[in-house]
Amino acid sequence: MARRKLKLAWIANESTRRATYKKRKKGLVKKVSELATLCNVKACMVIYGPQEAEPEAWPSVPEAVGVLTRFRSMPEMEQQRKMMDQEGLLRQRAAKVQEQLRRQERDNRELEAALLMHQALAGRSLHDLGIEDATGLVWVVDRKLKAVQERINQEMTQLALLSVEASSAGDKETKNPVEMAMETLQRPNWLFDPIHSNANAVFGEEIMPISYNDHNTTWLDSYFPFN
Repeated sequence: MARRKLKLAWIANESTRRATYKKRKKGLVKKVSELATLCNVKACMVIYGPQEAEPEAWPSVPEAVGVLTRFRSMPEMEQQRKMMDQEGLLRQRAAKVQEQLRRQERDNRELEAALLMHQALAGRSLHDLGIEDATGLVWVVDRKLKAVQERINQEMTQLALLSVEASSAGDKETKNPVEMAMETLQRPNWLFDPIHSNANAVFGEEIMPISYNDHNTTWLDSYFPFN
């Protein structure tokens, strides 16, 4: 059974608060003792109880005084190097939440751009796109094209290895499917032949070629930051 989430708030009931104090203090002492034993470090704990005249020290008052004296003898920069107060802890958590929010916003923009690309392939008009949506669409299309090119290179490499293995086996009389596939892949731009045949847009009497530029430039960072 999963534990119920603890609500960090002051316990109003006095008897419940005392019982919780004793229970938590015992657990804290156990954790500090385990830390000192497992890691072979000098550790101490000082607790000011709500109804105790003197603070309680672990493992003992002299040993706690020795650890604190050693700590105070260190340079101030070393003392504060890993020290964190409540404000610093909240700032650290806020920074982590902001980073998570930034990543989530970037993921949302990527999903919106991918959805826009699919809608465009389905026949949606792109004349009403804003600069941000158009930039996102260009970024997604370029990334897809790069992924396709990488996959083509991987397939060609695998087919080349298979062809070398087939030729070394002495199968030179007839062309097997691997060799036929290699001949097809070795033709320049075999994949984009059907695309290039329709890759020109006619405006009046002039033919305007549609260029496939590399848009992986810094002006896209404001919309799709990677760092």
